[in-house]
Amino acid sequence: MPTKSEQLFNTAAARLQIEAAVCSYGQTRVVDSVNLDVYPGEHIALIGSNGSGKTTLLRSILGLHTLDAGRVLMDNCHAINSDDWKKRRARIAWMPQRQVIGQFPLLVRELLASSAEPTSALAHAQELGLGNLLDRPLHGLSGGQLQRVFLARALGSLNGGAGLLLADEPTAALDFDGQAKVSKILCSLTVTVLVVTHDRAMADCCDRVAEMAGGRLREVRV
Repeated sequence: MPTKSEQLFNTAAARLQIEAAVCSYGQTRVVDSVNLDVYPGEHIALIGSNGSGKTTLLRSILGLHTLDAGRVLMDNCHAINSDDWKKRRARIAWMPQRQVIGQFPLLVRELLASSAEPTSALAHAQELGLGNLLDRPLHGLSGGQLQRVFLARALGSLNGGAGLLLADEPTAALDFDGQAKVSKILCSLTVTVLVVTHDRAMADCCDRVAEMAGGRLREVRV
């Protein structure tokens, strides 16, 4: 019997198409003509050294970093205006690696409430061992605890209609047991997953692995 975090989601898995995407910081091109076609329900691991453009590519899918050229289609739709972006973001669950949380008293339960399905996010948080941290401010959490909070929020969003999970180093701050548990959860998802990772076990459970280097993308394993 699957746990809540390992359940099959009824949400339709998203199709993601990245076409000749280019992103820059100032004069520095960090994503260079990237093409990637991800089919519904497929799990793709992005590997590569720090600074190779992986996180920027994820952020461009969300519209958090503007493309200089190319386009990103999700469910065959190109986001052009604010309504388009609102619809797209409702279909994406986002698990960042480093969230700027500041020194203000945003509580764990308040972050979970920002999920598309807060009740589900709270249930996942309980299952992930965060029940006694709900009234703890985010800046008081360890890196591993914060990763699990963002995972619970993302799983809630999948219950709320998201069909694509973008995860940036989801196991980076966890101990060995935590890495194994989170990898098992992510690999069990029936939605589309694009995950940036240095975790070999996480990459091995994906359908395809692609490497970024100098802003360019190449597939290294099917």
